[in-house]
Amino acid sequence: MKIASRILVTCCITASLAAASAAQAHGIWFAQRAKQLALIYGVGADDLDIVKRLPLVQGVAGYDTDYKPVPTALRATGPVVVVDSDSPAAVVTAFMDYGVWSKTPDGEWHKKGRDEVPTAVTAERTMKYAVHIAGALTAPLPALAGQKIQIVPVEAAIPQQMGQPIKLRILFDGKPMAGVSVINDYVNDPDQVPVKSAADGIVTIPVRNQGLNVIAATYMGPSDQPAKYDRVEYRGTLSFVLPHAPE
Repeated sequence: MKIASRILVTCCITASLAAASAAQAHGIWFAQRAKQLALIYGVGADDLDIVKRLPLVQGVAGYDTDYKPVPTALRATGPVVVVDSDSPAAVVTAFMDYGVWSKTPDGEWHKKGRDEVPTAVTAERTMKYAVHIAGALTAPLPALAGQKIQIVPVEAAIPQQMGQPIKLRILFDGKPMAGVSVINDYVNDPDQVPVKSAADGIVTIPVRNQGLNVIAATYMGPSDQPAKYDRVEYRGTLSFVLPHAPE
């Protein structure tokens, strides 16, 4: 009985550590900074240096309410990277290729592949994606170009009250993906236990905040270069803002 208890405790601790490790990985999302839409890099409350990482952003795009392209670019201003567009964009997206990383037994991560770090306990390539809904949509969000993994609200209308359920579909290469880990508050509660998308890619979660919401989805895919890395981590975010009561 004692042995079984010890095994159970060990399994629980291992599962908790694995969940924490997954939750602590960084991502990108959009949020307002001084009334300008900005691209953020970090996890939880850690809003890290996005300017030095700007060269890693491989693409940014904007769309109007009919999902027609709006010329959009990123611009560094001080410590912030803001979004510039020729006309107001209802949806903005970004993609960052964060490269290959190897973790050594001392817990340190190195921006090298397993082929260069023979003592690595794990090695992975990390790809980060972000979609922001900035205005009311006239039709459900489609699969968007450049978004390998994407969180898509099933309905065009976003719930407007905290706690209301939102039905989402997780897409991978534009198709529904099962078994993707989803959390509903990447900024304020990145260590929460994720829920998994169903066989049709669907997951229903409560809207977490009456303000900024950053939903995150993570999928660990197989390696296409096993000599360099063991897996590919795809992390996508969906951000939107619910209005607060009038002042």
